Amino acid sequence: MRQGEKDGRGARRRGGERKRRNTEKTRVLLAQMYLGVVFLNASKSQLGDLAKKRGGGCVKKSETNSPMESPAPLSSGATNNCTHTSGNSTLLTSPTSSVTGIVFLLLAALIGLPGNLFVIWSILWKMKPSHRSVTCLLVVNLAVADGVVLLLTPFFIIFLIFKNWLFSLAVCKGVYYLCCINMFASIFIITLMSVDRCLAVNQPYFSQAIRKKHLVVKILSGIWVAAILLSIPALLFRQVVKDPSGRYICEPCHPRPSLTIFHFTLETVVAFVIPFTIIVGCYSAVLIRLRGVKRRQGARTEKLIVAIVICFAVLWVPYHIVNVLQVASNLSSGRTAERLGQAWKSGRAGATALAFLSSSINPVLYVFVAGNLIKTSGANFIAQFFEGASDGLGRRSQSHKNLAKDLVVVAGAAMGMDQQPLESCDGLDKDQDGGPGLGGTREQLGYRHS
Repeated sequence: MRQGEKDGRGARRRGGERKRRNTEKTRVLLAQMYLGVVFLNASKSQLGDLAKKRGGGCVKKSETNSPMESPAPLSSGATNNCTHTSGNSTLLTSPTSSVTGIVFLLLAALIGLPGNLFVIWSILWKMKPSHRSVTCLLVVNLAVADGVVLLLTPFFIIFLIFKNWLFSLAVCKGVYYLCCINMFASIFIITLMSVDRCLAVNQPYFSQAIRKKHLVVKILSGIWVAAILLSIPALLFRQVVKDPSGRYICEPCHPRPSLTIFHFTLETVVAFVIPFTIIVGCYSAVLIRLRGVKRRQGARTEKLIVAIVICFAVLWVPYHIVNVLQVASNLSSGRTAERLGQAWKSGRAGATALAFLSSSINPVLYVFVAGNLIKTSGANFIAQFFEGASDGLGRRSQSHKNLAKDLVVVAGAAMGMDQQPLESCDGLDKDQDGGPGLGGTREQLGYRHS
């Protein structure tokens, strides 16, 4: 009798285990269908022994595989010396924070991805090659950087939905490495645009003399190389770890506090403090010059620049405040370190999701600034936007001419929001009637009184 009861309990346990395995396989399959990427299935029972973090609750996946990674070993390390637990754990344990993160990421992807692809398509396929100037090079590179970041949002959305990192260590490192590369590239390009606009407004003749395609191509190449090199810490320190609640999370895992300090200080100084200082300085100079503009378009341009800088701050300042808090927690001790640690852990995931919106603002600003041009040009308004006078845009209406002049003044102002300079391309360098067009005189820069 007792033997029969034991057999029955054993059968029920085995049935429960099979049910849990089937549930896990279903979740993995849904994730695969969502991404459209084929991964090799492996049961969670294949996970080997997990080594506990020295003195903490951060555990790295062993050499065996996660439910969605290939059979090849992903890490040779037997121990994990992370100096902290993940801030993403706080996000996962709070339903409100998790939903907020999903909403931010979906909003960024749904608005920004089609918008940036539309910008790339308009310039590369709808615009004449002869009209693609320096600004076009900057715009396309910025749209590519933003678009790549937004293409990666499904990985983070799946992570928030399933409250677990379902992918391999290689995917963990690759996704964040690409994010960092394009984050650095986007911000550097935006900074270059602000310098370009500042020179165009305040030193028009000098700007025209140095503003050559071959030089800009070299600068852009340097920007991408710098972004690749500066993103290496994300590739080295990202790990798939297990938090105290048993969830797997892709997070930075630094062996020593000094590396944590170095990583996030580098990121904040190079990707925010220096660029934002340059941006504010350049656009302050532009605003001071625009104070002399009596046309209504000048006032509108001034408001647009202020809005751009404010949006940049709103979208990026929280992320870098979290970086500062994390660095401060590693430099502190006792209760101060504990309070700072709780602060950055609570804010990390939400601030990161908010920063994703910076890659989706460009199309919104284009629509906002284009105004009546959308009504007359329809889906071709971006191409017309950049071609300007060369396609007769300046002849269509005086309002479109004034708009083009405003765009030249603020081109690239897209700064904070990864905005792209909305100046016209080569077509605006010469007026259709043979005049100097929008190149460098006071009239070209919007100083012509109405």
